[in-house]
Amino acid sequence: MTWLQAVVLAVVQGLTEFLPVSSSGHLRVVSQLFFGADAGASFTAVTQIGTELAVVVYFFGDIARLVGVWFRGIVSHRVRRTRDYRLAWYVIVGSIPIGILGFLFQDYIRGTLRSLWITATTLIVFGVLMGLAEWFGPQRRGQQGLRLRDGVLMGLAQSLALVPGVSRSGGTITAGLSLGLDRTTAVRFSFLLAIPAVFAAGLMEVPHVFETGGPGLQPSVVQMVVATVLAGLIGYACIAWLLRYVQRNSVYLFVWWRVLVGVAVYALLGFGVMRS
Repeated sequence: MTWLQAVVLAVVQGLTEFLPVSSSGHLRVVSQLFFGADAGASFTAVTQIGTELAVVVYFFGDIARLVGVWFRGIVSHRVRRTRDYRLAWYVIVGSIPIGILGFLFQDYIRGTLRSLWITATTLIVFGVLMGLAEWFGPQRRGQQGLRLRDGVLMGLAQSLALVPGVSRSGGTITAGLSLGLDRTTAVRFSFLLAIPAVFAAGLMEVPHVFETGGPGLQPSVVQMVVATVLAGLIGYACIAWLLRYVQRNSVYLFVWWRVLVGVAVYALLGFGVMRS
């Protein structure tokens, strides 16, 4: 991997991780289109550590409160009756599906599922599903209305993001809107839900990212560190922007973007400009 590749891919990761457009899908497309090679599942997973650190910094107050409440709830019946204690468990329970499926299907995630034909298809299909959720979802429930069912179903939706093009935030936001959550609540819970899963996935991939002769571009240790930090800084700015955006706007902008990118990838593959 060259420094240009490392920086460009880090910027793409930071810009797209929190937007419901699929960071892994965009990394797959950009790396193949401009550099003629796959960035690799390991590079993607490790740079996501940087973007998740941005979540931790941005939501530090919320995270510290939830962690503290969860530990106090182990010994206090009164604390176990609070909304924050239940919310902490919703995040834990919602993180289980992607952990199990990621472990069981890690070979497919690094290989077969990274086909650009699959990426183009999932960009379009799950973009349309997000649009339908925005159109038909009642959006009546805020954070006070979160339930265990929301955590489970949004966690299952998050696990679909193991396939490039689905989008972790896109899947969870789609599920949240379909369940009746308002946009801001769905987005905020999506961020919290991502933290355990993405950190675990990134740490598991650290040994693989520097394997010589493995699939994808091979970064140096310094390139990997710089790319992760850069992705995190850009990701922090994107968190703030997205939370403000969804308070006043629908998600249709991201729906159209996903469909356009998916169609463009189909065309590029069909005309032989890119290879799957």
